[in-house]
Amino acid sequence: MNSITPFLWFNDEAESAIKYYTSVFKDSKVLHINRQGKKVFSASIRLNNQEFHILNGGPVYKFTPAVSFFISCKTQKEVDYYWSRLAKGGKVMKCGWVTDKFGLTWQVVPELLGQYLGDSDPVKAGRVMEAMLKMTKLEIAPLKAAYEGNTRKKSPSKRRNKA
Repeated sequence: MNSITPFLWFNDEAESAIKYYTSVFKDSKVLHINRQGKKVFSASIRLNNQEFHILNGGPVYKFTPAVSFFISCKTQKEVDYYWSRLAKGGKVMKCGWVTDKFGLTWQVVPELLGQYLGDSDPVKAGRVMEAMLKMTKLEIAPLKAAYEGNTRKKSPSKRRNKA
């Protein structure tokens, strides 16, 4: 069976990235590491059932947000978990996007957001879109309130929404 596996090119941080990502994702495993002397040359890891190949390839290429990884979260606790860990040392962006300390971009998104945005009622979907566009870290309660037309509910505090 064919598969598509992301291939991540790091300058010289592959070993640190492997340790970092396998600590962030609870369901993770180092599949193999190839070394040149003591230094990691390439490796394969599995994070939440997704395999990644990793290379220490030098400073030729950099990550950009044009390619990101989407983490679908069932609960706010799960959103908060991934958000806080991936944002540490990185950069937070609007609408649930965060670039980690290695420059790799992730979208930390509640599962229900897709359902809300895809609702056949354009008014409901529009309210959710409007609420989402005001957020940095995505918050389920205000998204749900927007979906239900409960505009009296306050959006999350700026302090809590930073990371």
